[in-house]
Amino acid sequence: MKSILIASVLSLATLSLSSVAYADAGHGHGASKEKQQDHASVAGKPGDAAKVSRTVEVDMNDTMRFTPANIAVKKGETIKFVVKNSGKITHEMVLGSMKELQEHAAMMKKMPGMVHADDNMVVVEPGKTGEIIWQFTNAGKFDFACLQPGHFEAGMKGNVAVK
Repeated sequence: MKSILIASVLSLATLSLSSVAYADAGHGHGASKEKQQDHASVAGKPGDAAKVSRTVEVDMNDTMRFTPANIAVKKGETIKFVVKNSGKITHEMVLGSMKELQEHAAMMKKMPGMVHADDNMVVVEPGKTGEIIWQFTNAGKFDFACLQPGHFEAGMKGNVAVK
């Protein structure tokens, strides 16, 4: 009985340590703020809630669409995205370049249980609402998508035009 208990504790400790190592290794999940900002810097940086220029409401649903799918902002503007999941399954909104989103979607397919914690994303359970506060520091076209397995491939994406 004692050896079973010791084996169980050791297994749990090993699992916990491997989870911590994994969380610090990939795409900013559980990474430091510095790493998070580096990851999403192409689209801007985490915004200051006290400097929000305006609020943009975004709806996500089970037809694998965002409404609106096209958003226009001014360079330097800090946007508070209020992201509602009106569907019956979990969705998320992740800001970034198309290349970053494609790479991240591929990783999500391989590891669907991955937990998100970066400032450029929000995971929203069915019927709930979340927020992203983001400052768009660069002009250009940036993207957002739901990277839950299969959602990105089903067309759940949109863009932000920064002028």
